[in-house]
Amino acid sequence: MSRLAEFRAAEKALKEQLAQLESMKQDSGLKREIEFEKKLLDLMKGYDKGLREIIAILDPKVTGKAPAAAAKQHRRPRVMKVYENPHNGEMIETKGGNHRGLKAWKEQYGGDTVETWLRS
Repeated sequence: MSRLAEFRAAEKALKEQLAQLESMKQDSGLKREIEFEKKLLDLMKGYDKGLREIIAILDPKVTGKAPAAAAKQHRRPRVMKVYENPHNGEMIETKGGNHRGLKAWKEQYGGDTVETWLRS
């Protein structure tokens, strides 16, 4: 696309957005929302309160449920993995990748190779 065509397309898009903005400015519902927001922010500033404090005042259940819900979440138990070294037949059972012997194997043979030794 030439720069002139790109400019014209951008200019057209800008005109369309300006027209949309003007129609939104005439919307009485939007005007009421803007007025409400301004009055609410002035009121919050006058009483030196933040949004979280306002929510806690209006609906204390919302702020009370968040920590309780987070505490009830349980971590899924880790799956036991069994690796068998084909060179010496040694087996390692682990639930994580932090096993000393497994780390030694990965250092010696490479991580990708050791992962192929996974049995279950």
